[in-house]
Amino acid sequence: MNTTGSISTDVLVIGGGIAGAGAAYELSADLGVVLVEAESTLAYHTTGRSAALFAESYGPQPIRALTAAGRDFIMSPPEGLADFPLLEPLPGLFVTDDDNAPCLDELAEAIEDLVDDVRRVEGDELAEITGILAPHLTHGLIDGSSLALDVAGLHQVFVKGARRRGTRIETSAPVTSLRREGGRWVVTAGDLTVDAEVVVNAAGAWGDRIAEMAGVTPVGLTPLRRTAFVVKRPPELEDVALPVIVDGGHPETWYVKPEPGLLLCSPADETPSEPCDARPEEIDVALGIERVNHNTTLGIRHVVRAWAGLRTFAPDRLPVVGFDPTTEGFMWLVGQGGYGIQSSPGMSRLCAALVNHREVPEDLAALGLDAAAISPARFRRGAEAVSDP
Repeated sequence: MNTTGSISTDVLVIGGGIAGAGAAYELSADLGVVLVEAESTLAYHTTGRSAALFAESYGPQPIRALTAAGRDFIMSPPEGLADFPLLEPLPGLFVTDDDNAPCLDELAEAIEDLVDDVRRVEGDELAEITGILAPHLTHGLIDGSSLALDVAGLHQVFVKGARRRGTRIETSAPVTSLRREGGRWVVTAGDLTVDAEVVVNAAGAWGDRIAEMAGVTPVGLTPLRRTAFVVKRPPELEDVALPVIVDGGHPETWYVKPEPGLLLCSPADETPSEPCDARPEEIDVALGIERVNHNTTLGIRHVVRAWAGLRTFAPDRLPVVGFDPTTEGFMWLVGQGGYGIQSSPGMSRLCAALVNHREVPEDLAALGLDAAAISPARFRRGAEAVSDP
């Protein structure tokens, strides 16, 4: 939908990926919301290119808390918003060699309060779980609670729910200007002009560019290109219930995720990029093949399909969620990195609570989420604060 004219609303959400759609859904329970997306379709960039895993063991502590807080929502979406389950069992297996074995001990300690079904496996037992690991991988950690996540399904839950609550969604509406006028934001998006009390910047890799348009100091977001490709599953593995196999060292350098009839592989690359419609580079696909073949017995030679997406991080690799302390009514919701899908229900509720000037939701606080740790205020020390609307 591409509309001309002017709209007045409480909140304008910029970005139609999982972050923006989730925020619109939660915010529209109490407020008037308009969402604008630059592309002709929603979820065109990072959201539509995710590896689709829900694992409370994956990511830094704030991400683990936000993920855990969203499990019930994804398991049982509000009535009428999902026609089929969004989660299916898919254990996660972190593997490494002798030199990096302490990394698995650190991970086990970090997630023991969140994940019930977690245990170490070694040697022959580890080899038997998959049957495809190279001999040098002798240490493993199983997260039996991780799940395969229907990314498109979850995104549509948010979109359908937001529309049901009255959110107006405009596609083909790139933001070209933001300015403060009479204590409100006036935003040009395509042929549309929106005035709103609050702007939620959920623009992903373009988050700093949106901030600059608004006269807000960027937080230092870095989009990092990640490559993925799928290969045919070998005949001997057709009926094998494989887990997701992830490099358990620091940094992560590869993973393999089972798909129907296929294996999704990645070199876990992080190549700095400008915000763009990311495309896979041949050298990165070749790197992925080399790393997977080094760590498994798959012997990959041919790729069925390859793609790339941008995972966007703040300098400390934590999300940025909260009002900018120096600019009235400007809410950040960016920097989710590679964890934006699984953390989206929790992140969306946190965003809505902050916009409505409420306390951090009790379940998030109980899981140890420190809102200050992911607030944009951490990048604004020494700057003059403003009061939010």
